[in-house]
Amino acid sequence: MNGRRPWWKTVLGLVLTALMLFPVYWMINVSLTPTSLMRKSPPDLFPFHATFEGYQAVLDDQLPNLGTSLIVGLGTVILTVAIAAPAAYSLAKLRPRGRGVLDFVLLIAQMIPGIIMAMGFYAIYLNLGLLNSIGGLIIADSTLAVPFGVLIFSAFMSGIPDELMSAAKIDGAGAWRTFRSIVLPISRNSIVTVSLFAFLWAWSDFIFASTLNAGGPLQTVTLGIYKYIGNNNQEWNAIMATAVVASIPAAVLLVIAQKYVAAGVTAGAVKD
Repeated sequence: MNGRRPWWKTVLGLVLTALMLFPVYWMINVSLTPTSLMRKSPPDLFPFHATFEGYQAVLDDQLPNLGTSLIVGLGTVILTVAIAAPAAYSLAKLRPRGRGVLDFVLLIAQMIPGIIMAMGFYAIYLNLGLLNSIGGLIIADSTLAVPFGVLIFSAFMSGIPDELMSAAKIDGAGAWRTFRSIVLPISRNSIVTVSLFAFLWAWSDFIFASTLNAGGPLQTVTLGIYKYIGNNNQEWNAIMATAVVASIPAAVLLVIAQKYVAAGVTAGAVKD
C-alpha cells in the first residue's frame, strides 16, 4: 500500500461529509427559492430560479438584530478573557490554597443547565433593573464562557516553564507585570480559543436572550429568527436567508482561527 489510504475510506469520508453538510446546503437552497415555488413537489435540488428576496428581507428586518448579537458577542469575549485569564494565572502559577476545590467548582458550573441559570438571573436582574439590557445579557452569557475559559487558560499556563516566572521575579517584576508582559503574550493560542468559543456561545444563545431580553428594544438574531418564524411562517426563504447570514460570522471565525483553536484546546495535554 506504500502508506496510501485505501480508496474506499476516502469515498466513505466524502459521503459522510456530504451527509453532514446537506442541511447547510438545503438551508442555502431554500433561502434562494422563490415563495411561489416553496411548496413544489418534489422540491428542486438546485435553485434554478434563484431569488434574493429573502436576503433583502434580512437587510430590512434583521440587520439591527445582527448588530445587537455582534455587540453582545464582542462584549462577552472581552469580559470572559478579562476574568478567566487572571483567574487561570492565579490557579496555574500562584497556586492558592483550595485550588483543587476551585477546579472542581468550575467543572460543576459547566454542568448546570442554562435554563436554571436563566431563572436565577431573571430574579436577580428584576431587583437590579438589568432586565432587557445589553449589559445584563453580556454578563449572563459570560457565565457560560468563564468556567471553560479558566480551564483552558489554566491548562496552557501550567505548561509555561517556571524558570520564566523566576527570571521575571529576579528582574523585579511583580505578579501582575509578569502576567501582563510574559504570560499573556505566550498564551496567544489559548486566548484565541477562549475568545472564539465565548463569541460563538453568545452569538448562538437563545435561552438567556429570550428570558432576560425578550422585551428589550434591541433583540439578538436568535430572537429575531424566532419571532420572524412566528410572524411570517410562510416566508421560509427569508427565514433561511436569516439563518445563512447568521451562520457566516461563525463559519468565517472557525476557518480563520482553526489552527489556533487546535493548539489552544490541546495545550497542556502533553508535556515534555
